[in-house]
Amino acid sequence: MEGVSNGGMLYHEVQEAKLCAVHCVNTVLQGPFFSEFDLAALASDLDCKERQMMQEGGASTGDFLSAESHNVSLGGDFSIQVVQKALEVWDLQVIPLSSPVAEPAQIDPDLENAFICHLHDHWFCIRKVNGEWYNFDSLYAAPEHLSKFYLAAYLDSLKSSGWSIFLVRGSFPKEFLISSSEASNGYGQWLSPEDAERITKSCNSAPDSQRISATRQHSDLAEDMLTDFEDEDLKAAIAASLMDSSQAKASVEAGSTANDNKEGEEKNA
Repeated sequence: MEGVSNGGMLYHEVQEAKLCAVHCVNTVLQGPFFSEFDLAALASDLDCKERQMMQEGGASTGDFLSAESHNVSLGGDFSIQVVQKALEVWDLQVIPLSSPVAEPAQIDPDLENAFICHLHDHWFCIRKVNGEWYNFDSLYAAPEHLSKFYLAAYLDSLKSSGWSIFLVRGSFPKEFLISSSEASNGYGQWLSPEDAERITKSCNSAPDSQRISATRQHSDLAEDMLTDFEDEDLKAAIAASLMDSSQAKASVEAGSTANDNKEGEEKNA
C-alpha cells in the first residue's frame, strides 16, 4: 500500500532536452532519485550483458553487435529495459497493462498506484499521491489532477491512440527529504496540490498556452529538442556509455576471431 508522500507535496520534473525517461522514473518514485548519468550507466551495463548473452548463444558479430547502443541514444532516449532496471533498484515491477497479471488494473485502475506511458520516444507517468491521481507528463508545467472516474477513460484513450502502457507495482518510496542537499536535480520542483492546480489552470486559460495534449504524437517536439540540445555533460555521459559498448564489441569480435583461428589450427593439425 502507498504511504504518505513528502507531507502532501507533489514532485514534478519539466522536460529537459530528451530526458523524459529520467523524468518519468523520478516522478514514479516521487523524488530526484536518478540522474541522466545513472540511467546512462544502466544502459551501458545492459548493452554489455546483451552482447555477452548473444555471444554465448553463438551469434555472429552482426547488426546486434554494432557499436550503436540498443538502450540509449546520443540524444538521451532510453529503452523500456533501462526504465525497468532503474525501478527494479527500488523493488518495483513494470508490467505491460495488457498482461494477464495486470487484469485487475484493467478492470479498476484505481486499485493501483502508478502507470508508465510510452509513445514515439516520449515517456511519462500517471501516479497516485496521497489517494489522488495526477498526470506527471514532463511536457506539462505542473502535475495535472485526474479524477478516479476519469482515470480509466483516460487510459483507454491513450491505448486507442497507440500508447504503450505499463503498470508499476511494489513498495514505493514513502518519502524523499526535501530539505536535503539532493532535493533538486536542476529541473525538478516540489508543488502543493493547490499550486499545481493553479499553474495548470493558468496554462489552460492562456491564449498562447504551451500545454501539449498527452494523446498527440511527440516525435516532432522531440526532434526540436534534439536540435537545441546543448548539454555537453549529458553528451559525454552517453558517449561514455557507447564507448563501453564499443569496447564490449571489440572484445566479442576478438574472442570470435580467436575461436576461428583455433578451429583452423585444429583442422590443419
